[in-house]
Amino acid sequence: MPGLLTRRSTGRGMIGAVEIGVLLLYGVAMVIGLVGVVIPTIPGLLLVAGVAAVWAYDQGGGGAWVVFGVMLVVLVLGTIAKYVLPSRSLRDAGAPRSTLLLGLLGAVVGFFVIPVVGLLIGAVIGVYAGELRRLRDGSAARRSTVATVKAIGIGLVLELVAGVVAVAIWFVAALAQLS
Repeated sequence: MPGLLTRRSTGRGMIGAVEIGVLLLYGVAMVIGLVGVVIPTIPGLLLVAGVAAVWAYDQGGGGAWVVFGVMLVVLVLGTIAKYVLPSRSLRDAGAPRSTLLLGLLGAVVGFFVIPVVGLLIGAVIGVYAGELRRLRDGSAARRSTVATVKAIGIGLVLELVAGVVAVAIWFVAALAQLS
């Protein structure tokens, strides 16, 4: 696994502590990216993709770029699914796009009012406010808000699964290098 950041140890096929340490750093950075899917203050899948690109560049071989390409396809599909599948669910629940925009606005405001957790609280309040404005009925707005939050949760799970699969692909490739 020779690369810009790593060098082979003495002895044929042996991996040194520096190489393992660098692989661990890549892995930790990717796990931080996965945390970023759940805690939106970290760029999430973008971080996973960026670390994978650096790893592939560092490895310098065609195999590493193939692994990166497969990871990128999984990450892009996960990102697309994050938005497409929940939006279908929201359409079925009758929530208009303006509800999502108000949820986004609420998330941004909430993030600055109550850092980190305010993002989620603000999004829910924004969605509820949008649905209350649209439906003029608190009970119906609550039901619609619950459906919206569930759909967003499904999107989050889809994005997280895509990230975990991509990191698992990298992990298998990294383990293969060690043998």
